[in-house]
Amino acid sequence: MPMSTLSPPGAGRSLIAPDLTITGDVKGGGSIEVQGAIDGKVDVQGLTIGHEGRLKGSARAETVELRGRIDGKISCRDLTIRSAAQLKADVNYVTLHIDSGAQVEGRFTRPKTA
Repeated sequence: MPMSTLSPPGAGRSLIAPDLTITGDVKGGGSIEVQGAIDGKVDVQGLTIGHEGRLKGSARAETVELRGRIDGKISCRDLTIRSAAQLKADVNYVTLHIDSGAQVEGRFTRPKTA
């Protein structure tokens, strides 16, 4: 997946491996791919939750691509929910794409345009 063009210069891409669980907050200027688990808050430029990945908590990012599971809250500009994804969250978004087969539960809000 290409990195967002809005990433700050020098911002990288990090991987949370399948055998890793992070409890606490994750913050950065680049993108992360979660194949393991995070219990806490995530604040990054781009967030990808892989097929085996899980986030329990909240996420704030420009772009979020969900292939695994999120339980909590999401605030983003662009949200893509893939067919194998499981989402149980309150979501604040600007653009939204949901593939057929995704399991989605929650409240979705979109900012009103002026």
